[in-house]
Amino acid sequence: MNLQLLRQHRQELHHHLTHQLLPFWVSRSADRVNGGFITHFDQHGHDTGTDEKSLISQTRSIYTYASAHRAGYGGPELAELARHGVDYLIDRMWDEQYGGFYWMTNRQGKVLNDQKIAYGQSFAIYCLSEYTLATGDPRGLNYAQRVFDLLQIHAVDTHYGGYFEMFSRDWTLKGPGPGGGDRKTLDVHMHLMEAFTTLYEASQHPLHRRKLLEVIDLLSQRVMHPVYGTGLPQFWADWRVAPQIKFDVIWGWDRFAEGGIKPTADDNTSYGHNGEFGWLLLHALNVLQLPYDTYRAAFEKALSHALNYGVDWEYGGVFVEGSHSGTVYDREKEFWQQAELLIGFLDAYQITGNHDYWRAYETVHRFVLDKMVNPDVGEWWPLMTREGQPIWTHMGHSWKINYHTVRAVIQSIARLDRLLAQFT
Repeated sequence: MNLQLLRQHRQELHHHLTHQLLPFWVSRSADRVNGGFITHFDQHGHDTGTDEKSLISQTRSIYTYASAHRAGYGGPELAELARHGVDYLIDRMWDEQYGGFYWMTNRQGKVLNDQKIAYGQSFAIYCLSEYTLATGDPRGLNYAQRVFDLLQIHAVDTHYGGYFEMFSRDWTLKGPGPGGGDRKTLDVHMHLMEAFTTLYEASQHPLHRRKLLEVIDLLSQRVMHPVYGTGLPQFWADWRVAPQIKFDVIWGWDRFAEGGIKPTADDNTSYGHNGEFGWLLLHALNVLQLPYDTYRAAFEKALSHALNYGVDWEYGGVFVEGSHSGTVYDREKEFWQQAELLIGFLDAYQITGNHDYWRAYETVHRFVLDKMVNPDVGEWWPLMTREGQPIWTHMGHSWKINYHTVRAVIQSIARLDRLLAQFT
């Protein structure tokens, strides 16, 4: 790593962000007829006509525009896009009777799925808090706090700790098995850490700080493997490890399931989740103004596992998942794992000084820009072969949206700028 290489990587990412990624979404996502965002696009960037607006796609889009505006990109246009999304979220997706946000509407705003899912509510807290930080509009923090309060009332397990995830419209816990009511997940607790971090940053409320610290402790003591420090995907209510099954409402991993249960269901971990956990933990500690050493082992175990087993040194990028002890199960390349480990490897390099993390960052950087970016439109292919040939070709849908890609580039540029500052 040297000054010239740092400048090259920074320039490549900045060009990609400002000339490809943000223009792709800014030019086509706003639904000026019905409000909110259109999020389903084919490989050519054309609207597929899919008649749905999910809570995940709407909140993640709001976060993208608000966070990019806050980071200094795009000028007032991005703040206006974020406001446009918040208007739809509050006006069409908020449940005035029971509180919380519906899971899905159609394009016109008619509710298609009225379930309350903590995963989605966490992204509402995240994006609305970010929106207030970026624009000063108090509506964001107001609704973020209301969702936070609802989760404390309905989703907290007061016996074993942590949060349940799957609820009916009236916040009645759903049934077991595919209903998901008898399980807890890495996903929801990691994204609650992410959400509570930004909520506390916006509110500075002692309760938000306390609940953020609680969820960090749960992640480090319950959710991450006690030996390897890697993420365990699903648990029973009492925190015993549960086989990873497919829920009725799913996000992104259903392609792996045979008969609703993953192969090696008791022994699989995501390299992307481990990297994402690591850098989100560091960010939370920064917001809390706590020393890194407080959770040094948790961060370093998660990132070292991704470094030692997840990096494809031959073809570039990172694999999807493998065992806790190291065996790689899935050697394909999915967009969001690359995104999260761009950030995670840069953080690990800055914290530890281990040059292997810089080498890992470089191999993911090159794979993304040379193979994963669809050159015709500027967004990333969602799923590729190990060698870098597209398997899935859509540019956007309810689960593949701008949140991972745009955030990764903005956050990586910020970290490269900190490294560049060391040369001046």
